[in-house]
Amino acid sequence: MSTYPAIAVIEFASIADGIYCTDALLKRAPIAMIKSGTVSRGRYLVIIGGSTASVEESLNEALAAGHGSRLDHAFLPDVHPQLHEAILGQRQPVAQEAVAILETDTVAANVRAAELALKGAGVRLVELRLADYELSGKAISIYNGELHEIQAAMELAGDFLRGRKEYVQHRIIARPHEAVTRHLGDGTRFASARPIELEGEEVS
Repeated sequence: MSTYPAIAVIEFASIADGIYCTDALLKRAPIAMIKSGTVSRGRYLVIIGGSTASVEESLNEALAAGHGSRLDHAFLPDVHPQLHEAILGQRQPVAQEAVAILETDTVAANVRAAELALKGAGVRLVELRLADYELSGKAISIYNGELHEIQAAMELAGDFLRGRKEYVQHRIIARPHEAVTRHLGDGTRFASARPIELEGEEVS
């Protein structure tokens, strides 16, 4: 998959508006449609990439055309490499260090908060889940690193999200249990979970 200097995320409450606006933004400027489609709770999610000027122009076209059903949006003119990879579904390894979990009601809010956290603190973005069906439209991001860096990252994310209706919760685990670390390394989706055997223990 190609990499892009800029990325935009747009969420619509109406599927019809989402498809209509996707067509409009693609016609407006030379950009790439990274992902586009229905997500849970009857929403429509669009992620585009390209040059900063082209992405901004297409984003503005979509916002104007679909303002009545737009839920949230994010414009990342200089997207962090880890965030770019996470949006494309890639994961980072998990070490036995502190962990933070950030939960938001929209994808765009989580993406913007993740960008601030990654650029302002020395953390790894382990996983980014965007409105999976079992998340009821929510987004979650998982971070890993030294405790003081994790705390700094969540302060940055919290400063941005505080008071916004899209913010749900964040939690920091200073010393995660080994089983939790391994679980996060595999991914948080229950359907993909597997038994975790620790030394000296048996899983029946």
